[in-house]
Amino acid sequence: MSGAGKKVVDVAFKAGRTIDWEGMAKLLVSDEARKEFATLRRAFDEVNTQLQTKFSQEPEPIDWEYYRKGIGSRLVDMYKQAYDEVKIPKYVDNVTPQYKPKFDALLVELKEAEESSLKESERLEKEIAEVQELKQKKLSTMTADEYFEKHPELKKKFDDEIRNDYWGY
Repeated sequence: MSGAGKKVVDVAFKAGRTIDWEGMAKLLVSDEARKEFATLRRAFDEVNTQLQTKFSQEPEPIDWEYYRKGIGSRLVDMYKQAYDEVKIPKYVDNVTPQYKPKFDALLVELKEAEESSLKESERLEKEIAEVQELKQKKLSTMTADEYFEKHPELKKKFDDEIRNDYWGY
Protein backbone atom coordinates (compact mmCIF):
# COMPACT_ATOMS: atom_id res chain seq x y z
CA MET A 1 0.00 0.00 0.00
CA SER A 2 1.23 3.49 -0.72
CA GLY A 3 2.25 5.80 2.09
CA ALA A 4 -0.81 7.97 1.49
CA GLY A 5 -3.14 5.00 1.80
CA LYS A 6 -1.60 4.04 5.12
CA LYS A 7 -1.91 7.63 6.28
CA VAL A 8 -5.63 7.68 5.43
CA VAL A 9 -6.18 4.41 7.29
CA ASP A 10 -4.24 5.66 10.33
CA VAL A 11 -6.17 8.94 10.43
CA ALA A 12 -9.52 7.16 10.11
CA PHE A 13 -8.58 4.70 12.85
CA LYS A 14 -7.48 7.46 15.22
CA ALA A 15 -10.60 9.49 14.44
CA GLY A 16 -12.78 6.51 15.28
CA ARG A 17 -11.14 6.18 18.67
CA THR A 18 -11.30 9.88 19.53
CA ILE A 19 -14.93 10.51 18.64
CA ASP A 20 -17.10 10.76 21.73
CA TRP A 21 -20.15 9.00 20.31
CA GLU A 22 -21.88 8.66 23.68
CA GLY A 23 -21.32 12.31 24.52
CA MET A 24 -22.79 13.41 21.20
CA ALA A 25 -25.72 11.00 21.57
CA LYS A 26 -26.64 12.63 24.90
CA LEU A 27 -27.04 15.97 23.14
CA LEU A 28 -29.71 14.68 20.77
CA VAL A 29 -33.29 15.56 21.63
CA SER A 30 -35.61 14.07 19.02
CA ASP A 31 -36.09 10.44 18.03
CA GLU A 32 -35.45 11.33 14.39
CA ALA A 33 -32.08 12.84 15.32
CA ARG A 34 -31.19 9.70 17.29
CA LYS A 35 -32.04 7.52 14.28
CA GLU A 36 -29.95 9.68 11.94
CA PHE A 37 -27.10 9.65 14.44
CA ALA A 38 -27.24 5.85 14.71
CA THR A 39 -27.15 5.61 10.90
CA LEU A 40 -24.16 7.94 10.78
CA ARG A 41 -22.33 5.92 13.40
CA ARG A 42 -23.03 2.64 11.60
CA ALA A 43 -21.81 4.10 8.29
CA PHE A 44 -18.68 5.46 9.96
CA ASP A 45 -17.93 2.12 11.60
CA GLU A 46 -18.41 0.27 8.29
CA VAL A 47 -16.08 2.60 6.41
CA ASN A 48 -13.55 2.53 9.22
CA THR A 49 -13.59 -1.28 9.36
CA GLN A 50 -13.20 -1.48 5.60
CA LEU A 51 -10.28 0.94 5.68
CA GLN A 52 -8.59 -1.03 8.45
CA THR A 53 -8.98 -4.41 6.79
CA LYS A 54 -9.20 -4.05 3.04
CA PHE A 55 -6.96 -1.08 2.39
CA SER A 56 -4.39 -1.39 5.14
CA GLN A 57 -2.86 -4.60 3.85
CA GLU A 58 -0.07 -4.81 1.30
CA PRO A 59 -1.09 -6.77 -1.79
CA GLU A 60 0.40 -10.23 -2.05
CA PRO A 61 3.21 -10.42 -4.60
CA ILE A 62 2.31 -12.12 -7.86
CA ASP A 63 3.81 -15.58 -8.35
CA TRP A 64 4.83 -15.20 -11.98
CA GLU A 65 6.42 -18.67 -12.10
CA TYR A 66 3.11 -20.31 -11.23
CA TYR A 67 1.45 -18.60 -14.21
CA ARG A 68 4.38 -19.37 -16.54
CA LYS A 69 3.83 -23.09 -15.94
CA GLY A 70 0.12 -22.95 -16.71
CA ILE A 71 -0.15 -20.30 -19.43
CA GLY A 72 3.22 -20.01 -21.05
CA SER A 73 6.15 -17.72 -20.52
CA ARG A 74 5.62 -15.39 -23.50
CA LEU A 75 2.17 -14.21 -22.41
CA VAL A 76 3.16 -14.04 -18.72
CA ASP A 77 6.31 -12.04 -19.57
CA MET A 78 4.15 -9.61 -21.53
CA TYR A 79 1.80 -9.15 -18.53
CA LYS A 80 4.74 -8.90 -16.11
CA GLN A 81 6.34 -6.19 -18.22
CA ALA A 82 3.05 -4.25 -18.37
CA TYR A 83 2.59 -4.72 -14.62
CA ASP A 84 6.10 -3.46 -13.87
CA GLU A 85 5.57 -0.40 -16.09
CA VAL A 86 2.50 0.70 -14.13
CA LYS A 87 3.56 3.49 -11.84
CA ILE A 88 1.08 4.53 -9.20
CA PRO A 89 1.70 8.17 -8.37
CA LYS A 90 2.41 9.08 -4.79
CA TYR A 91 -0.25 11.14 -3.10
CA VAL A 92 0.88 14.70 -2.54
CA ASP A 93 -1.22 16.57 -0.02
CA ASN A 94 -1.76 20.06 -1.39
CA VAL A 95 -4.92 20.75 0.60
CA THR A 96 -3.71 20.49 4.19
CA PRO A 97 -1.05 23.22 3.87
CA GLN A 98 -3.72 25.61 2.56
CA TYR A 99 -6.19 25.00 5.35
CA LYS A 100 -3.87 24.32 8.29
CA PRO A 101 -3.28 28.04 9.06
CA LYS A 102 -7.02 28.72 8.81
CA PHE A 103 -7.75 25.77 11.10
CA ASP A 104 -5.11 26.91 13.59
CA ALA A 105 -6.59 30.43 13.56
CA LEU A 106 -10.02 28.95 14.24
CA LEU A 107 -8.60 26.95 17.14
CA VAL A 108 -7.14 30.13 18.64
CA GLU A 109 -10.47 31.89 18.14
CA LEU A 110 -12.22 28.93 19.75
CA LYS A 111 -9.93 29.10 22.80
CA GLU A 112 -10.58 32.84 23.13
CA ALA A 113 -14.32 32.29 22.85
CA GLU A 114 -14.11 29.52 25.44
CA GLU A 115 -12.21 31.78 27.86
CA SER A 116 -14.66 34.65 27.41
CA SER A 117 -17.54 32.23 27.83
CA LEU A 118 -16.07 30.92 31.08
CA LYS A 119 -15.57 34.48 32.35
CA GLU A 120 -19.14 35.39 31.42
CA SER A 121 -20.37 32.21 33.09
CA GLU A 122 -18.50 33.15 36.29
CA ARG A 123 -19.98 36.64 36.19
CA LEU A 124 -23.47 35.23 35.71
CA GLU A 125 -22.98 32.77 38.57
CA LYS A 126 -22.02 35.66 40.85
CA GLU A 127 -25.01 37.65 39.68
CA ILE A 128 -27.32 34.70 40.35
CA ALA A 129 -25.84 34.34 43.83
CA GLU A 130 -26.46 38.07 44.46
CA VAL A 131 -30.04 37.82 43.25
CA GLN A 132 -30.60 34.76 45.44
CA GLU A 133 -29.19 36.68 48.40
CA LEU A 134 -31.42 39.66 47.65
CA LYS A 135 -34.37 37.34 47.38
CA GLN A 136 -33.64 35.85 50.80
CA LYS A 137 -33.21 39.28 52.42
CA LYS A 138 -36.53 40.43 51.02
CA LEU A 139 -35.77 43.25 48.65
CA SER A 140 -38.98 45.02 49.66
CA THR A 141 -37.73 45.54 53.24
CA MET A 142 -34.16 46.48 52.28
CA THR A 143 -33.11 50.09 52.87
CA ALA A 144 -31.25 52.20 50.32
CA ASP A 145 -28.18 52.22 52.58
CA GLU A 146 -28.15 48.40 52.68
CA TYR A 147 -28.49 48.25 48.89
CA PHE A 148 -25.75 50.85 48.33
CA GLU A 149 -23.52 48.96 50.74
CA LYS A 150 -23.70 46.00 48.33
CA HIS A 151 -23.37 48.22 45.22
CA PRO A 152 -21.00 51.13 45.96
CA GLU A 153 -20.66 51.95 42.25
CA LEU A 154 -24.37 52.82 42.10
CA LYS A 155 -24.09 55.00 45.19
CA LYS A 156 -21.24 56.91 43.56
CA LYS A 157 -23.28 57.28 40.34
CA PHE A 158 -26.32 58.64 42.21
CA ASP A 159 -24.17 60.97 44.34
CA ASP A 160 -22.53 62.34 41.17
CA GLU A 161 -25.92 62.92 39.53
CA ILE A 162 -27.20 64.76 42.60
CA ARG A 163 -24.00 66.80 42.92
CA ASN A 164 -24.19 67.79 39.23
CA ASP A 165 -27.87 68.61 39.56
CA TYR A 166 -28.84 66.00 36.95
CA TRP A 167 -32.27 64.63 37.79
CA GLY A 168 -32.84 62.57 34.60
CA TYR A 169 -34.91 65.09 32.62
